Amino acid sequence: ISVKGLCLGGRMGNPPSRLTETPSGMLNCVGLQNPGMESFIEHDLPWLLSKNVAIIANFFGTSIDTYCQAAEAFAPTGVHMLEMNISCPNVHGGGMAFGTSPEAAAAVTRAVKAVATKPVYIKLSPNVTDIVSIARACADAGADGLSLINTLLGMRIDLNRRKPILANVMGG
Repeated sequence: ISVKGLCLGGRMGNPPSRLTETPSGMLNCVGLQNPGMESFIEHDLPWLLSKNVAIIANFFGTSIDTYCQAAEAFAPTGVHMLEMNISCPNVHGGGMAFGTSPEAAAAVTRAVKAVATKPVYIKLSPNVTDIVSIARACADAGADGLSLINTLLGMRIDLNRRKPILANVMGG
């Protein structure tokens, strides 16, 4: 089971409207709303562990330090693998900032691998000019694997109002 993205302290996510249908599916810009890692570890993880399934903890941060703190918080838990999200396009600051540059992706991967006690997979973004160079940089920095891919960006316009439907303008 792969859990929804978690961060230190939790996050309210983006303001509404955060979801809209399109002729070919849907767009969302939830913005990584979550109760926080501490709450997840205390309240939700024990129940998941009782189900005897492999658990993948998806997490994100806003700096190399917060990514490392998040990875360290999972060390004493029973999660089996970490999925480090450096690719969320619906959050301003952090996340995607690390996923658009091979150097930044390698730096955060190297730092997290130095403190992680679980295998670390890096969740990459398709919304870059060269995903291959970023993937190689993560692999060279010690990633145990890659998670391909996070969401593709899109926009839906309300033609009557001539404005985007999603409050965040873009969604995935």
